[in-house]
Amino acid sequence: MATLGVIGSGNIGSALSWLATEAGIEVVMANSRGPESLADKAREIGFRAATVEEAVRAGDWVVVTIPLGRYAELPVEPFAGKVVIDTMNYYPSRDGRIERLDRELVTTAELLQEHLPEAHTVKAFNNISARNIITLARPADAPDRSALPIAGNDEAAKASATTLIQTLGFDVVDVGPLSESWRFETETQAYVTPYLAQPSTPQQRVGGHADPGKPVPVAKLQALIAAAHRPPVANREF
Repeated sequence: MATLGVIGSGNIGSALSWLATEAGIEVVMANSRGPESLADKAREIGFRAATVEEAVRAGDWVVVTIPLGRYAELPVEPFAGKVVIDTMNYYPSRDGRIERLDRELVTTAELLQEHLPEAHTVKAFNNISARNIITLARPADAPDRSALPIAGNDEAAKASATTLIQTLGFDVVDVGPLSESWRFETETQAYVTPYLAQPSTPQQRVGGHADPGKPVPVAKLQALIAAAHRPPVANREF
């Protein structure tokens, strides 16, 4: 049985864990507070709670879904050779200012790849809300199946990540290397809003604004990615 390691027990990690267990994938989840803190959620979703190192070593894929400001706390050695799915976004009000991001010298995924040099980072699941990860997942033959973008430097890792994402209920649009992953980061045309059925403010979304979601097919996502303009990250206040 394939195994998904999940580092981070927030909304996105929980949503992906639920979809994975429903698809017959074993899930091993860890957070910074230790396995005991995950006991109730583990019973509810059906994953195995573990330490960070255990979850990383167990995973055929490892999802990193923690606040970006804490990425450097991840242990490096266990990630060697792993396909790492990076869902993180940069919010300076939470993460603190990160100069290289503010100067647009790197993307968030490139920062993680630098920290985990022997892993194979693939950016994914960062441009859709956790709620809509659940509400928009569809079988492979569904006419209203949505697409999600990915980016990565390693073609084999992207192929592996694509298999996972398709299994969880989405089509995939390959945007290119990690340097192009800004095209579906915060404040871009492909970020969150296209998947919403109704307009909402960032404050509403942070507050758990309930939206059933709206399918975004491959052609629509490709057009959004192609039209992307890199936002001035240094001006970001949230």
